[in-house]
Amino acid sequence: MSVDPKRLTHLAAVASLGVAATLICAKLVIWVITGSVAILGSLVDSGLDAIASIVTFISVRQAAQPPDRAHRYGHGKAEAIGALVQAGFVLGSALFLASEAVRRLISPQPIEQSGLAVAVLLLAILLTAALLGFQRYVVRRTGSIAIQADSLHYRSDLLMNLAVIAALVLSEATGRPIIDPLFGLGVVLVLLYSAFGVARHALDMLMDRELPAEQRAYIRRLALEHPGAHNVHDLRTRRAGADVFIELHLELDGELSLEQAHDLTDEVEARIRAAFPGADIIVHQEPAGLADERLDAQIAAAERDRRG
Repeated sequence: MSVDPKRLTHLAAVASLGVAATLICAKLVIWVITGSVAILGSLVDSGLDAIASIVTFISVRQAAQPPDRAHRYGHGKAEAIGALVQAGFVLGSALFLASEAVRRLISPQPIEQSGLAVAVLLLAILLTAALLGFQRYVVRRTGSIAIQADSLHYRSDLLMNLAVIAALVLSEATGRPIIDPLFGLGVVLVLLYSAFGVARHALDMLMDRELPAEQRAYIRRLALEHPGAHNVHDLRTRRAGADVFIELHLELDGELSLEQAHDLTDEVEARIRAAFPGADIIVHQEPAGLADERLDAQIAAAERDRRG
C-alpha cells in the first residue's frame, strides 16, 4: 500500500510538536528543582526542538502546497528555508548556554534532587527514541530535509539526556559540582555541530545542488538501457523538499518520426519515474551525433567528477 509522502511529513511534524511540548514541561520542573546547568542545557535544547518543530510544521505545510501560477515548480524549498531558520536558533541558544556554563565554572553550585532528575530524563529518552524511530521511517520514505533537520535535533537531545544523567550521577558521586558546567560545555559543542550540519544541507537545497553522483549515474543508466536511446547528455537534477527534478537530453535516431520519438521518450521517462516516484522529469530529444557544445561541456564535467 502506497503512503502519501506529504501526509507522512505532516504526521511527523505533529508528533515532533507533541514530544517537544512534553519534554519542555518535564525539564523545566527538574531544572527549577535542581538548578543544574547540564539540565538547563537539555531544557534549552528541548526549547529549540519545540521552535524547530513549529518551524518544521509550517515549512512542511507550505512545501506540501501544489504548484500555482506564481510557483510553477512548487513550494518544496520552504523546507530548506525552515531548516536554515532552525540552524540560526540552535546557534543562538548554544551561545547562551556557553555563557551560563562559564558562569557556573567560575561559581560552582551543588545539585539537589538528582534522583528525581534522572527519572524524568529516562522518560524523556524513551519518548525521544520513539519519535526518532518514526522520523527515520518518514525520512526514508520521503527524503524530507525538514524532517531530517528536526530529527538531528532530537538525536542530539537523546545523546544530551544521556550525558546529563552521567553529569548528575558523577557530580553527586564525586561531590564536585564543577562536572555539571563541564558537561554543559559539551552540550554546546553538540549544538554547534548540529547547527552546521543543518545549515549545510539547507544551503545545498537552496543552491540547487545536484543529486548524489550514484543517483545521477543510475538515471543515466536507466535511460541508456532503452534500446532506442543512443546517448544522454545535459543531465541536470535537483531536490526541493520531497520533490525531485530531473532534466536530460536524449539522443535518438534522426530517422524516427515525431510520433515514434515521442513514444520512445515516454518509455524512457516511465523507466526513470519508476525509480524516482513523483519526480518532475523533462526529456529533450535530439538526433544522435548532432554537434552540441553543451555535450562537450557535459563530457568534460563528467570526467572531472570521475577524477574526484
